[in-house]
Amino acid sequence: MGLILLRYGELALKGANRPFFVRKLRHNVRACLRENGLEGWVESSGSRLFVHTEEVERAIAPLQRVFGVVSLSPVVEVPRDIEAMSAEAVRQAKAAGLGHERSFRIVARRADKAFSYTSPEIGRVLGAAVVAATGARVDLSDRADVAIGVEVMRDRALLYGRVFPGPGGFPLGSAGRVVALMSGGIDSPVAAWMMMKRGCNIIPLHFRHNDVEAGKFLDNCKLLASWSYGFRIRPIIMEQAQAFGPIYQRLRELGEERWTCLMCKRTLVSKAAQVAMEHHALAVVTGESLGQVASQTLENLGVISYGQPLPILRPLIGLDKIEVTDLARRIGTYDISTRAALGCAYLPNHPLTRGNVAALQRLLEQLELPVSRPEEAL
Repeated sequence: MGLILLRYGELALKGANRPFFVRKLRHNVRACLRENGLEGWVESSGSRLFVHTEEVERAIAPLQRVFGVVSLSPVVEVPRDIEAMSAEAVRQAKAAGLGHERSFRIVARRADKAFSYTSPEIGRVLGAAVVAATGARVDLSDRADVAIGVEVMRDRALLYGRVFPGPGGFPLGSAGRVVALMSGGIDSPVAAWMMMKRGCNIIPLHFRHNDVEAGKFLDNCKLLASWSYGFRIRPIIMEQAQAFGPIYQRLRELGEERWTCLMCKRTLVSKAAQVAMEHHALAVVTGESLGQVASQTLENLGVISYGQPLPILRPLIGLDKIEVTDLARRIGTYDISTRAALGCAYLPNHPLTRGNVAALQRLLEQLELPVSRPEEAL
């Protein structure tokens, strides 16, 4: 049976809470195998997780989407014997096509300090064997063409020649539940993904203003579901016209159309907070980035947040559009989000860019709208 080594990062720093996070990660890895029809089992040893499966190559791509996994490698087990380790290192080098024109390095980790060779000594012995067999150059920097890894455990040694990146972060479900406000655009699916990376189960919420954007929202939810091992994503769609239409009509009657975007966003965030409390979620997530559009100036973000009953999390707040777009491509949502779009029906000609709470309070009185207080959510 084949073996895949899974590495995790931040989890190792969790002290007394570390077993909780490792159990979550192990549970989610099992869910990944199950949902992709992969036979296998998962074990933890020291600061590593291992997947035993006959379908190593097919398992790599799904495991790269398990939050909490920093990287993974298919590994070969050999006895804790320097000659056996050297022979496998040579085999790995030849499989990677090493020769006179290419360079390599040995990355050795001695997890069991009782082993008679230190990590540098392991590197020198295995490196000498590879040079003798292939004639390749040694390059100890990250610029080496091939890196051959070896980890000496208490009962075995593991060698590998490939390292695949994972998303990192925390295991999904380790940080609670949030409602993610999602449009059909680029930003909000990325914001939802970033909260998943920090261990949050997401409840995607969309306010429909046309079927085109609603379709993009649902397709992005399906894409995010391919990252959501251990939690089933259940999208929620509500009607924007029902939530905001009456308020918009009153704004027009008052001649305050410039407040449209701010009041719309306040309304949707408030509705999202209600949904969150109904589903025992702890916060609302938005795709806002500071200064990106008129409603996202620092003043306007304060107006949107004022009086909301739950925290509003904005994971994209310090990213620019290029950074967000790059993330969307990496995640897989970019092509969906950039399909032909239909604009919002409530866009004013001159949106307010510098709102303030005092003016908001006066407007809320005119609109006869209450302001939620945090204690009302308790």
